Amino acid sequence: MDAIKYEKEIKVLFDTEVCVVGGGPAGIAAAVTAARCGARVCLFEKEQCFGGAATNAKVPAFMRFSDGVNFLAGGIGREVFDRLYGDEDFTKIEFSIDCEKLKYIYDNLVWESGVEFLFETNLLDVISENGVIRYAVFKGKERIFAVKAKNFIDATGDGFLAVSAGAKYTVGDGKGHMMPATLCSVWGDIDWNKAVVELGKDPDNRCLKQAFEDGVFTVQDPGLPGMWRLDRHYGGGNIGHIFNVDGTDEKSITDAMIQMRRRIREYEYYYTHYLDGYENARLLFTADVLGIRETRRIECEYMARKDDYINHSVFKDEIGRYSYPIDIHSYAIGADEGLGDIYAKGYAKGRSYGISYRSLLPVGLKNTLVAGRCVGAEREMLGSMRVMPCCFITGMAAGAASALAVRQAEDIRSISIENLQDKLIELGAYLPFSR
Repeated sequence: MDAIKYEKEIKVLFDTEVCVVGGGPAGIAAAVTAARCGARVCLFEKEQCFGGAATNAKVPAFMRFSDGVNFLAGGIGREVFDRLYGDEDFTKIEFSIDCEKLKYIYDNLVWESGVEFLFETNLLDVISENGVIRYAVFKGKERIFAVKAKNFIDATGDGFLAVSAGAKYTVGDGKGHMMPATLCSVWGDIDWNKAVVELGKDPDNRCLKQAFEDGVFTVQDPGLPGMWRLDRHYGGGNIGHIFNVDGTDEKSITDAMIQMRRRIREYEYYYTHYLDGYENARLLFTADVLGIRETRRIECEYMARKDDYINHSVFKDEIGRYSYPIDIHSYAIGADEGLGDIYAKGYAKGRSYGISYRSLLPVGLKNTLVAGRCVGAEREMLGSMRVMPCCFITGMAAGAASALAVRQAEDIRSISIENLQDKLIELGAYLPFSR
C-alpha cells in the first residue's frame, strides 16, 4: 500500500484551560461543570447537536437515574432530568426520551455555562510530550486547526483522544469480540392501548421463534430490546443487533449501516404482522448514526471490576455511585457471556456501587481524564457504567477535577480528593461515604 507524507501549518484557534472532546452526556457534564467551577472551557462535538447516543443515535430511553431511593446522577444529571421529566418519579427503571426537547436542553445548558463550543468538529490527532498533551488537532467543516489547553477530557466514547496521546487500552473482551451495535429507529401509528408496554411483561420478542420458522428474518437474532413509548402514537425502537461491528473503523460502520437499513424492514414486517398494537405501525426513520455499546476501555489507574458491583464497593476517592445492572449483549448469536443471572437479579432498592476517581486517570497521561463509555473499567463493569446517567456522573467529576487543578495550579493527580468530593457534593453529587 502506498504512503505519503503530509505536512501543513495550522493555526491555534483556541487557547483555553480545559478542552473537552465529545458532546454526549459525559462531555456536556464535564464542560458545564468545569465552566461553573471557574475554568475557561472549550467543547468540540463531531456531529451537529449535543447528546450522543440519545440524539444522534436515537437511543429511545435513559436507564435508571437512581437506586430506587436516592438520585445517583445528581448535579448535571438532575438538571437534565428535571428539565426533561419535571416531577416524574425518578425511581423508575427507565425513561423514554423526547429527542428534540433533549437537544434544546443540552444547547441551553452549554450556552448558559459560557462554554465555547463547536459542532461538526472532529478530533484528528494530538501533539504530546512525556504524557502531556500540548495541543489537540481538529478538523472543522473545512479547516484544520489546533487547540491549546492545560487539561483535556476525553468524552469521545471510543477513547480516541487518550489513545492518540499514547494511552493503553483494551478493545471489547480482549479477543476481538465487542457487543453488537443497534440502529435505533422512530415509529408512528402505534396503538399503545393494545401494545403491552409494561417492563418484563409480554416482551416484543415473544413471537420471534414463529417468525424465524416463517422465514421473516435473514439473521435469526433472538435478542430484541424492543420498543419504547415516546408519545400517544409514537415509539422509539431499540431493535435488533448488528454483530461484528468495530465502532472505531469506518469500513465496519459503513457495512453495518447498509446491512441494518435493509434488515430493519424485516422488523417492520414482524411488528406489523405478529404483535398486537402494531398492525398499522410505520417506520418513520432510522438514526443517523449507529448505537455503539462498546469499543475501547482505557487503561486507568484503577480498573472498575465485577467484584465492585457484587460487593457494593466504597472508595476513599469516590466520585459517585451507580446501580444499573451489568448489561452485556452477546457478541454473537448463541454466545453466552455468563452474566444473565447478575443482570436479572440486579440490586435491591437503595444499593449502589462506588466509582473511583482513579478510573478517570489514564495510565501515563498527566493532563488528561476520561469520562463516559471509555473510562477505566473491566468489561463486565463497563456493562453497567456505559449507560447515559452514569456518563453524567463520570463527566461531572472529570470537569470538576480539571477545573480544580487549574484553579489550584496543580496537576490532576495532586488535587485534594476531599476538596473534589466537597465540590461535587456542592454541585449535587450523591456521595454518602465521602467522609
